[in-house]
Amino acid sequence: MNIFRSLIGRVWQDPNAAEVVKISTGQLYLVRPGNIRSSRECIYNEAMVTIRRVPSLEHNFQLVATKVYEEGDQELLEDEEETDEERTFLISEELEFRTSATDGEPAFLWRDLNGDVDEFFEFVAIGTNEPTRAFFETCMYRAMYERKYRRSAEQTRDSDLEEFIWHPPAPKTRTNPRRKAKEAPAASQSSKTQINATPVPAAAPIEQPVEQVRQPAAPSSPSTEEILTKEALLYLWDTANGQFDSQGVVMARILRRTDEAFNYWLSTNIDGNMLLAHQISSDMNPKWTHRMLSITWNNLNSDGSGSSWCLRFATEEDYSAMAGLFVQCLWETLHQVPWNKIKEDEQRYVMSSTEDVEMADVTEDDEEEEVLDELEVDKESDDDEEEEFEEEEEEGLPSALKGDRNSQLTVGYKGDRSYVVRGNNIGVFNHSTDVGVKYYATISKIATPKGKEFKPRHVMLHDQDTKMILMNPGDPNSLYSMDIERGKVVEEWKVHEDIPVLNIAPENKFAPTTREQTVVGTSSNALFRIDPRISGDKLVESQYKQYVSKNQFSGVTTTRDGKLAVASEKGDIRLFDSIGKNAKTALPPLGDPIIGIDVTADGRYIVSTTKTYLLLIDTLIGEGRYAGQLGFDRSFPANAKPMPRRLQLRAEHVAYMGNNISFTPARFNQGEGQDENAIVTSTGQFVIAWDFAKVKKGFLDRYEIKKYEDHVVQDNFKFGDDKEIIVALDNNVLALNKNKLKKPTRFSLAGNALPSRSNIVNTPY
Repeated sequence: MNIFRSLIGRVWQDPNAAEVVKISTGQLYLVRPGNIRSSRECIYNEAMVTIRRVPSLEHNFQLVATKVYEEGDQELLEDEEETDEERTFLISEELEFRTSATDGEPAFLWRDLNGDVDEFFEFVAIGTNEPTRAFFETCMYRAMYERKYRRSAEQTRDSDLEEFIWHPPAPKTRTNPRRKAKEAPAASQSSKTQINATPVPAAAPIEQPVEQVRQPAAPSSPSTEEILTKEALLYLWDTANGQFDSQGVVMARILRRTDEAFNYWLSTNIDGNMLLAHQISSDMNPKWTHRMLSITWNNLNSDGSGSSWCLRFATEEDYSAMAGLFVQCLWETLHQVPWNKIKEDEQRYVMSSTEDVEMADVTEDDEEEEVLDELEVDKESDDDEEEEFEEEEEEGLPSALKGDRNSQLTVGYKGDRSYVVRGNNIGVFNHSTDVGVKYYATISKIATPKGKEFKPRHVMLHDQDTKMILMNPGDPNSLYSMDIERGKVVEEWKVHEDIPVLNIAPENKFAPTTREQTVVGTSSNALFRIDPRISGDKLVESQYKQYVSKNQFSGVTTTRDGKLAVASEKGDIRLFDSIGKNAKTALPPLGDPIIGIDVTADGRYIVSTTKTYLLLIDTLIGEGRYAGQLGFDRSFPANAKPMPRRLQLRAEHVAYMGNNISFTPARFNQGEGQDENAIVTSTGQFVIAWDFAKVKKGFLDRYEIKKYEDHVVQDNFKFGDDKEIIVALDNNVLALNKNKLKKPTRFSLAGNALPSRSNIVNTPY
């Protein structure tokens, strides 16, 4: 609790301040364990909790749970005679206040003093970070202290508050060890809790009936063999109640199909009967958490229904054995190559991508900052609301635009414009501080200088936004230069007769703001420079590097100094200090194809995008002869490669989003002289942003989301602006203020259309 002493002092010393602390997002439940039909009743779907001073009664405080209304809903209630908007509880030891976790979210529990002895209220503090939870808990204990001893808690020590920490009564009868194992471990009541805890459930203090999902299942097929079995607790995410429900103790197994190479399954058995069998793949969205000895994952059945699961292991040894084998099986599945065929240092690199982040650099000030961020009142005005402008209006829409949808977005560097590719047309949009994004014009019927129309596969702004480079899928050996002011392709750049151009990037990150003419290109196995000013083929022979093997390069990005990172469909990343030389660093593949790559201007951090997760890599060499330099300039020591970090969505959020994740290429915000502080991507109907400062501290699952009614094609920050995000939907283009993204909740992700629990068990054998 010591880390909160200075912070508490700021809010506790002012006796005139009515509110001590508030958590503004959550849900309030009344739990009646003796009533099977209504054991868990939701009182407020949207709620906040506050610790308040009792007016004119010194040393007394109230715990207040208040219903939160959506804008406009309050007006609908004005004519009603009664409203149930607030529940107030005098803070004292009798409340038996405690903390727990529900579906991985922090929860506060206290007795219903007007109900039966075992009935209690539960506030699930959705999206609340761990320091804020501990801060609120400490304030509750200080309030209890003041009421009991009638003196200020300002000078209390941690030991003075320990008497108010609730502990469950000792059992009166001896518990069967196996039955005890079926109960989830209780949440710690200490304020000294772990930061960034993974969303793995801790059981509610009173056991609740759970919906049974077991069904008769066939035993293992003769074509499978069991290669590892460990005992574990199994949980299933209940989308309706927003929590993981315990399914009891199971035997967790990894199976291998003997009739097919590199085909592995994660299975669970109860009393010899198979409960589930899910094929190991990246689409599972697996997340291993060493601190909780657990794995969470998603499963999508053939009928489109989905579910989210969790296994929690009893011992460090069981967890490590299962985690290590699972990672190997996933790697072999992706590569179709035995695990023992790769080098030991590459094995360590792959394994490190699933390890928990050790936040040794997080200080007490960092934790207090997290609390202050959480407690800060939203001061944004209605003026910050995003403005939407329909690009597709059936009346007056040019016939050429009908039948196509938006496919690409590129945000301008100069002149505050964005460009959206739609078939063989490009929509031009203005950025404006007063109206967000406004349709300006259409560049129609994109065609080669010889008049052959085509639909651009990729576009890139060039030469201070006066030109746009277009890639023609029908002619991969050439690039096309379009004069933006004229709205016409004016040049064809033949790159090389035998070398197709599959990916392009600016010569350096900010080259499009200058008159720089050269660009960087890759084929599937070569990296080269393109100069449109030279006669004949535009490929610069002296700056050309080709690999013998088929590397399947899938993306290239540059730093402000022109250093390059090249990604591949195999999942590996190469770092170059210049074109024409060997890579200084080659980072081995995890196995998932990389579909996009970006780098900070200084080259320190790389973010690459796969279908189901982002991979963040710190290129700073931490030890050895070249410690302090970047992997673009020197090679990492074989025994000290960087530890890639996965940015992925939590399993329960994926369940609400429809169980199908397919990220668009993630981007840092960018601007000359501006530090990167955010990462933005999208999947389906959702725009998603990570606070980069928090990510660097190890808070990998602190993301915010905005849902749209239409599919998000692509999004990116406005150049030089770390707040405004330009978003292209299938039939719409708009500006979104990053502050309008919200922490994900059940209702913000799924609304009232919750996924069904039917057909969630998948036993294919």
